Amino acid sequence: MELGRLEYLQALVTEFQVTDSTGNKRRCSLALSVSSVSSHTRRFSFAEAKEQVLANLANFAYDPSNYEYLRQLQVLDLFLDMLTEDSETLVEFAIGGLCNLCLDKINKEYILEANGVEPIINCLSSSNEETVVSAVTTLMFLTTPQSRAQTTALPVVECMLRFSLSANTRLSNLASIFLQDYCSPPQVEEARNLSKHTAVGIPLPKD
Repeated sequence: MELGRLEYLQALVTEFQVTDSTGNKRRCSLALSVSSVSSHTRRFSFAEAKEQVLANLANFAYDPSNYEYLRQLQVLDLFLDMLTEDSETLVEFAIGGLCNLCLDKINKEYILEANGVEPIINCLSSSNEETVVSAVTTLMFLTTPQSRAQTTALPVVECMLRFSLSANTRLSNLASIFLQDYCSPPQVEEARNLSKHTAVGIPLPKD
């Protein structure tokens, strides 16, 4: 049973390694299941297939029993790479997968050592609500005594102040928790004072 799970995950990751129409190696997938790749290939465009497999991998990241397999298959790197894609959907699934994985101490350390905080912070500027919510949550999970200076940097705290004023209750509540539980009062005050004199360039996500 466990071997079957690893083989399935390996098949998904392997399907990412295909050559696109420009001849460059790109990560994508045409698989919904190992046994039905050919039938689904005809129904999905290249972009849709990439989105489908990334969604599948992000879903597997919910289950702690898959963590070791996902590390072995370098899925954390795959998710980090996808954060810089132009497709909002790919970014949404990638940050969702990282959000699930970073609950684990080993995964958390890997993401931090791989300089993953910066691209995650960049996700705060997304217009996609799910991406922003996952990014805020991921930053919470990644905050340690060693990483706090980066995960609660001044631009991040400024951003959370804006989000806390959002009409989107889900986002405003999450941002308020971030400010209360992960930022010191002096950090919040400094960000609030700075925001009075500068325009914060991170837009609120669309409802």
